[in-house]
Amino acid sequence: MRVLEEKPVKIKVVRTKRGAILHMIEISKNHFFLEQNPLKDSKYGVAYRKIKNKFPEFYMFWEIKNNRYTGRLLVGSFLEKEEIDEFITLVAQTDEFKKFEHILEEIEEEEGEKEEETAT
Repeated sequence: MRVLEEKPVKIKVVRTKRGAILHMIEISKNHFFLEQNPLKDSKYGVAYRKIKNKFPEFYMFWEIKNNRYTGRLLVGSFLEKEEIDEFITLVAQTDEFKKFEHILEEIEEEEGEKEEETAT
């Protein structure tokens, strides 16, 4: 791997004026991502609180440049495969998604069977 660009990034834990303790990812002096406040009674605060209850390692950060929200989000989670499967199932509950899930299972089984056949 070749480094194409490098930026210093700081991870901070901050306390808001209202007392919430949040993570902040500082990109530069006037550019950072601030974690959604799970205590805030707003659409995103309530949603974040519910997601965090089920997936504690999920994070949602709002981008802020020059003291203004850009409307962009950085979201991510540290999960085991079983947990991401559960998360994806909650997000994508469609018949089309279920077809892909089934196809993936078939492919995994075929590869496992071929490995077993080769070993014997």
